[in-house]
Amino acid sequence: MTRPRNWLTTALRLVAGIAIAVPAALLLGASPAAAHPMPHSVVRLDVSKASVTARLELPAGDFSTASGIDLTGIEPAALPAKAAAVRAYLGKHIRPTTLKGEAWQVSIGALSLSSTEQTSTGPYRELIAKAVLTPPAGADVRHFTLDYDVIVHQVVTHVALVSVRQDWAAGQVGEGSATQVGTVRLDVRHMTVPPLTVDLGDGSAWHGFLAMVELGGDHILTGTDHLLFLLILLLPAPLLATGGRWQGLVGARAALGRIGRITLAFTVGHSAALAATALGRLEIPGRPVEAFIATSILVGAVHAIRPLFAGREAVVAGVFGLGHGMAFSFVLAEMQLSTAQLVLSLLGFNLGIELVQLLLVCLALPSLLVIARLRIQPAVRVGGALLTGTAAVGWLADRLGAPNPVARAADSAGSHTILMLVTLALAAITAVGWTLATRATRRRALSEAGEGGLRLSLRPRPGVRPETDVETDVESDADVDTDVDTPSRVAVER
Repeated sequence: MTRPRNWLTTALRLVAGIAIAVPAALLLGASPAAAHPMPHSVVRLDVSKASVTARLELPAGDFSTASGIDLTGIEPAALPAKAAAVRAYLGKHIRPTTLKGEAWQVSIGALSLSSTEQTSTGPYRELIAKAVLTPPAGADVRHFTLDYDVIVHQVVTHVALVSVRQDWAAGQVGEGSATQVGTVRLDVRHMTVPPLTVDLGDGSAWHGFLAMVELGGDHILTGTDHLLFLLILLLPAPLLATGGRWQGLVGARAALGRIGRITLAFTVGHSAALAATALGRLEIPGRPVEAFIATSILVGAVHAIRPLFAGREAVVAGVFGLGHGMAFSFVLAEMQLSTAQLVLSLLGFNLGIELVQLLLVCLALPSLLVIARLRIQPAVRVGGALLTGTAAVGWLADRLGAPNPVARAADSAGSHTILMLVTLALAAITAVGWTLATRATRRRALSEAGEGGLRLSLRPRPGVRPETDVETDVESDADVDTDVDTPSRVAVER
């Protein structure tokens, strides 16, 4: 009596095993492309003092499936005709509340269609929407519940990734600083989409201020155009302009004074423009400002080859600094800060700019003073000016609407900040070492000459003004020309 039952059980187990093994073999043997992974949605949150702005990046195909609004075959120009339906759908499926269940206000703003690509998914069309989430009066904007089921309620395999892109009070500012908050997906056990609890922690003005100091320093450090403008103006600072050419040297004190005045004027110019533009919340078109900056660099490069405004470099640095300050203000304009946050951000951002700018000038200073006294100075100056001028022309063309590889290469230089700092530091150490060694050699020669009863007379090089190039005070040998390649003529008489 047990045989039929055992035979039947064995047969059922065999059939079940085949039913499981065959699909498993097919799945394991399939290539990765055969799985057809679907793109996911992205929700990026920008947290301000009174509201949260959400940027929704939604695959158009899945959105059309879930909403019934066909966006797969339309051109971007046809999107406004469907905008009302899209906004109505999004408004129903984005429901933020306080932790006590009080509803927030949701306003759907700008809509656009674009082409994009995610890892392993290939290219696809994407709907981008902006939503402003405003809590009730007095509610905490940093702790809330996000009841979100756009697409997810219909496409059961879909996932929405929620992250915070900007949160000033938490010290999270700038590009590339997004932090993951959580994911929204279907709970297959209960066939529901659980709401996401967003906990942003406690924010403070101090965190925001420090973040803006770091952002300002990073902005000037990676801003190749700003650095090139300042450095190209400083390059001929130790030189004397005569007859429409750079020839001869000014004293070390005079060179330091010029460098200090140029740096200070640039600082005052961009700081004043940054403050006026940011605090006034002025909306200035970006392209003309960026083109103005490229023009300023080109003018500085020409001046380094042939003096255009010798002795007035500080004035030019201040005037052109106004345009650079306007460009700095674009960073603050995108943050939607309150007035108090804006004031602190302005102070911190500008402080970061000035600290890094001062560091770079101090690192470049020894090399500038030494190179000016070497025979290779004309080649270094003209070569640097030509490279800078080429980059400026590329930037100018790009910012006037003609993208080019020169501009892209110049922009990419800002990504090598560590290499730049190391190079400047090594050059500064080498320049200081060379200067100390040369002074020691000069002092030893003077000492030996004095012990031997020699009488020295210093005659300036031809074409060099004695009152600016050679100090007659023996005790102040810091200003004596130490160029061993082109030394002053020393006549030794018994």
